[in-house]
Amino acid sequence: MTDSKIQIRHVGKVFNSQGRSVQALQDVSLDIQANEFITFVGASGCGKSTLLRSVGGLEQHSVGEILVDGRAVNGPGIDRAMVFQHYSLYPWLRVMENIKFCRQLKVVSDTVRSDADVEVASGRADALLTLMGLSAFAKAYPNQLSGGMQQRVAIARALMPKPEILLMDEPFGALDAQTREVMHDLIRHVHRLEKSTILFVTHDVEEAIYLGGRVVLMAPRPGRIDTIYDVPLPAERNQDMKLSAEFLSLKREILARIRETSGMNTDLELLEQLTRTVPA
Repeated sequence: MTDSKIQIRHVGKVFNSQGRSVQALQDVSLDIQANEFITFVGASGCGKSTLLRSVGGLEQHSVGEILVDGRAVNGPGIDRAMVFQHYSLYPWLRVMENIKFCRQLKVVSDTVRSDADVEVASGRADALLTLMGLSAFAKAYPNQLSGGMQQRVAIARALMPKPEILLMDEPFGALDAQTREVMHDLIRHVHRLEKSTILFVTHDVEEAIYLGGRVVLMAPRPGRIDTIYDVPLPAERNQDMKLSAEFLSLKREILARIRETSGMNTDLELLEQLTRTVPA
C-alpha cells in the first residue's frame, strides 16, 4: 500500500561479533497505516525489538528499506518516540522536569522561541501530567514513585513532542498484573486522544490481543514475520472482553503457533522420560 504510514521492505539485519554472524532479521516486509495500533509477539530471539529499534532509527538495518511517510529511515527523528521496558528517567530531575526534558532540548537548539510557544509547551506538559494521573507528583523524584508511576512519566515524556509514531518495547513487562491492566486501558485511551501510530512489542499474547488491531507473530532463527492476525474486537474495549470466546480462541491459536515456530516440545511422554533420567 503506497499510502501506508510505515513501509518495511525486505528488511534484514545481521549482527557481527567476534567473527560470528547472527541473522537477527530476514526479509521482513510490512505496511502499517496511520493511527494503527499494531502489536508484535513471538519467542525470544525472533527480532521483535531489533525491528522496532530499526523503525526508530536506533538500529541500522543491513538490507532493505524502512520508509516513514515515503522517506527513508536513516536515524532517529522527532516524528518517532520510544518507550523502553526500563523507565530510563533522569533520577536528578523531578517528574515535571523529566516530562519537559526533550522539549527543553528543542528550545535550546532553536534560535528563536516566543513566549507563546513556551506557554503552549507548559500547557501540554500539565495536560499530560493530568492524563497520566500524576498531577500530585509533579515535584517528586523518580525514586519516590512506584514502577507503574515511573512508566507513566516515561510515556508522558515520549508524548511531549507530539510524535506521530510511538514505539513501545515491552513497556509493561516489569509491572504486576493489576498495574498492567490499568496501563493497558491508559495507553488505549492515549491512542484515541493523540491519534498516533503505535508499534508495541510484548511477550504477553493476552496483552498483544487486547491492545492491538493486528497482532504480528514473528518466528526466530532467523527473525521473520510468520503470521499476521486481525483482532476480532471492537475499537472500544474493556477488560471483560478477555473472557470472550473470540479472544480466548485467538489466544490459543497464537500460543500454539508460537510453540510451533519456537521449536518447543511439549510432549508429556518426553518430559516424563527426561525426569526419569535426572539423577536423584
